[in-house]
Amino acid sequence: MPARDRAESDRILCHRFLKLPQVAAAGTLLLFWGMGGEPDTRPILEVLWKEGKGVLLPKCLPDHILEARLVRSPQELVPGTYGIPEPGARCPAVDRSKIDLILVPAVAFDRTGQRLGQGGGYYDRYLADYGGRTVGLCRDAVLQDHLPVEAHDQGVELVLTETAQIVRTG
Repeated sequence: MPARDRAESDRILCHRFLKLPQVAAAGTLLLFWGMGGEPDTRPILEVLWKEGKGVLLPKCLPDHILEARLVRSPQELVPGTYGIPEPGARCPAVDRSKIDLILVPAVAFDRTGQRLGQGGGYYDRYLADYGGRTVGLCRDAVLQDHLPVEAHDQGVELVLTETAQIVRTG
C-alpha cells in the first residue's frame, strides 16, 4: 500500500474507532502500538491520554504471556520485545478485569470477527479469560471472508474497516 493511501487509511480507522460509543463509555482501554502493516495507533493514544482515559499497553513477558500496563505518556515507553515500544518498569500492571475495552492487533480479520495474529499466541491467551469489549482495526484491503480457526483462537466482537463495521457472528 502506498504511504499516502496507508496514512489516509490510518486516519479513517483511528477516527472511526474514537467515535465508537464503546470507546466513549470505556474508562480503561488496552491498546497496541501499531507496527509493520498494522494501523498507526499513535493518534488514538494521544486523544485518549488528553481525554484522561486509562491507557494501557501490552508488555510481553516470558512464556508468551501478555501483561497490560498503565501508560500515561509516550515518555514511559521503552524498546521492548520484537522492537515494539512497551511500558517501562514504572508503569503499573492492571488486572484484565479492570479493562473495559481491548483494541486487538492482527495481520487480518475476517467477516466473522476472527483474526490472524502474528503467531505468538499472546492475545489468544489473554483474551481467553477476558469478558469485556473487543475491537479490531482492519484495512479493507486485507479483510477476509473467512480465516482458518483453531480451538484456541480468539476473535473480536467488532471489526472496523475504512468502510464497514462488522459485528462478530461466530
